[in-house]
Amino acid sequence: MRIATSQYQAMMTQSLEVNQERVGYISQQMANGNRIQTPSDDPVDNVRLSRLNREEAAVKQYRNNIAAVQIRLSKNEGSLQNMVNDMHSGRDLLVWASDGSNTPSDLNAMVVSLTSLRDSLLYSANAIDQEGRHIFSGTATDTAPIAYDATAPLGSRYTYAGNTNDQLVVVGNGITQVANQNVKGMEQLLNQLDQTISTLSASGVNANNPAVRSVLKASLDGFDQAMDLVSGKIAVLGGQQNILKTLDANHENVSLSNQKAISDIGQLDYGAAAIELSGYQTALQASYKAYSKIGNLSLFAAL
Repeated sequence: MRIATSQYQAMMTQSLEVNQERVGYISQQMANGNRIQTPSDDPVDNVRLSRLNREEAAVKQYRNNIAAVQIRLSKNEGSLQNMVNDMHSGRDLLVWASDGSNTPSDLNAMVVSLTSLRDSLLYSANAIDQEGRHIFSGTATDTAPIAYDATAPLGSRYTYAGNTNDQLVVVGNGITQVANQNVKGMEQLLNQLDQTISTLSASGVNANNPAVRSVLKASLDGFDQAMDLVSGKIAVLGGQQNILKTLDANHENVSLSNQKAISDIGQLDYGAAAIELSGYQTALQASYKAYSKIGNLSLFAAL
């Protein structure tokens, strides 16, 4: 059977193109490590990979959110704990001030410590983060939570200027976490401290005076209430951080499962690919040699 030159050339060109295309395709697979280069290579597995990649992206975002919230909660907890420590010192000082054996000069001397304590509590309550936002104002982060008005009557100069709204952060599918706190109620302690400082600053102040003892008792009660308030918030923050740790561990397990599935479905088997590439390269070389050899043949060549 005779084959026309044009037919032979078309067959050889097609064979070369097929082999060359396969060599290029497998080389690309080996370069990026992905079995599927285009959706048409494996439509079913391509859909599965798309779903897994979407889920993995969502899990990654959840974990990033959890990490950011954990940092905020940890800083909030530290600031609140500093306030509790200050309040313990202040309460001890007021217990000492309530001792009827103190002289007026003893009571006057306590004013310096109480003033420093009041200012420290105010500073902690109005703490800001690295971006200059107030951390205890609820959602009103541009406003200092505790406002001071020097023109107001004694006992009402400190007011809470923030709100008690929650900042919610998505940390899971349908799961949100409160990422902020507020210090509403601290203004009452600061006002009581203001009154105590004014009372103990008076000349000839007497701890046995019923009016003085009433002010000291009110401040002691204020410290107890404030410590209960802030300690309760610290306990809540600790519980929230434990929950977030557990949730992050769950997300990590899901992520590992997703990554393994993505690898199993989409990763190239380099051993099989190398064998296949070698086969196509051999076929390509053979086609070139055959094309060259046959192209030099002639019907008039001597047998």
